[in-house]
Amino acid sequence: MVILGLGGLLGDAACAVLKDGELMAAIEENKLDHVWKPGGLPRASIAECLRLAGTTREHVECVAVVRPFARAPESHVHTILRDQFPKAEIAVVEHHQAHAASAFFASSFEEATVLTLDHAGDFRCGTRWQAKDSQIQAEREWYYPDSLGRLYGAVTQLLGYRAGAEEHKVQWQSASGDERYAPLFREVLSPSARLDPSFFDGHRQSEGGFSPKFFERLGFEEGARIPASAVPAVARGLQKTVEETVLGLAGEGENLCLAGGLFLNVMLVEYLERCGRWKNVFVQPAAGNAGTALGAVYHVWHQVRRHKRRGGMESLFLGPGYGAEEIKQVLENCKLRFQYLRSTDDMLARAVRMLGEHKILAWMQGRMEFGPRALGNRSILASPLDPYSTENLNVFIKHREAFRKFAASVPAEVAGEYFEAGPNARYLATVGRVRPKHRKTFEAAILGQDMIRAHVVAEKDNPLYHRLLREAGKATGLPVLYNTSFNLFGDPLVSAPRDAVRSFYSSGIDAMFVGNFLLEK
Repeated sequence: MVILGLGGLLGDAACAVLKDGELMAAIEENKLDHVWKPGGLPRASIAECLRLAGTTREHVECVAVVRPFARAPESHVHTILRDQFPKAEIAVVEHHQAHAASAFFASSFEEATVLTLDHAGDFRCGTRWQAKDSQIQAEREWYYPDSLGRLYGAVTQLLGYRAGAEEHKVQWQSASGDERYAPLFREVLSPSARLDPSFFDGHRQSEGGFSPKFFERLGFEEGARIPASAVPAVARGLQKTVEETVLGLAGEGENLCLAGGLFLNVMLVEYLERCGRWKNVFVQPAAGNAGTALGAVYHVWHQVRRHKRRGGMESLFLGPGYGAEEIKQVLENCKLRFQYLRSTDDMLARAVRMLGEHKILAWMQGRMEFGPRALGNRSILASPLDPYSTENLNVFIKHREAFRKFAASVPAEVAGEYFEAGPNARYLATVGRVRPKHRKTFEAAILGQDMIRAHVVAEKDNPLYHRLLREAGKATGLPVLYNTSFNLFGDPLVSAPRDAVRSFYSSGIDAMFVGNFLLEK
């Protein structure tokens, strides 16, 4: 049985394919088609997902599409889907239902509370669910405009960033702020997640739409730009209040599953992991709108077709990969000089030697990751032993702010020696804590006092990247590499060899490994 899921069609569109209960492929459209416009079908990711699943449109038995999916009448989209998938049933999945399915059925839990929170998916902005076996039942709902996502976006705009795109910058800024504004945000946001309307001005389109009352309580002139010195404290007040509120909405118990755009906030996830109210916490790592494509196929498999067998989510390496001939053809067409390293041993030895020389490497191997984070297949790597790694990665390569730290990848079997990190560090979906004796080593990547974006790599998850980390450890005594996503200037994660070549030659990266091919500048 082949089920094709479509999510995020009005932004962050993605496709996923489930075949006989096994997740075969999942890809965001903007990683393949850089000119895709919201509202259209993700044609490139549909075609690629079907190819990766080894099937065709004629063999798709059900197309599950997640609302909202059309600005015009929805019947138009139904007609297009029927034309493209002539033998398929069309199933429409509510937005938060898809978020919930993406979290629970991707987890290993047989029973759990599921909390989904975002800006305003299909009018609902949050739902708490009870899930058991193959069923998920809504328990409580929250509706826009009483939205934590709306508040986070408003503060993002207030601080001079783009709402809906740069909330992560507010999160990182909060790591170095104090809590002087937390009492104010506790007035804005009640424990039941209701926003006090007196702090907002419906006629104001800028500065987050906040009212004169808010600016007065904040201590700044109405409509004024928040001084840079106050930004971390404002961000921290927001982050702290959101953490407390979400904990109250979640309650307590054995197993908690999380999805929805708010849970792309890794500091919020870590707070829930450490709060002590839940024994186990799992966040679906592609928690935003793109991840609803996963929920769509899980929903049909378990809740519509009533299958009890759980396929789960064994890996996020669900996108395209490229063979040696495909890579070679691109490099030759681009008239590039390259070396082909005949064995994995040769490739790893060269990479470790370059990292030891404090060179920055692009590392493109295997299938592309699904979701916003690089997990060792589409990564830019540096050694923590390089004293200039922060400057080189952030300033000269990524061209981004110094407060945006990179991840530290470490083999799972030795991770506890360096970091405290929960299970969600497998997918870079939380933050960890640096052990006191290693804080000097990792000071360039530390957030606040001791937080770090720990990426715990198990051999079964990514054998090649795991081996690279181990080989680096043999050479230097430190089996940890700094890892940031292989993309530039706000573009999506690179997918194809041609994307990699373009980014490599547009950056200060010293060398690039694409499969067994090595390019140097």
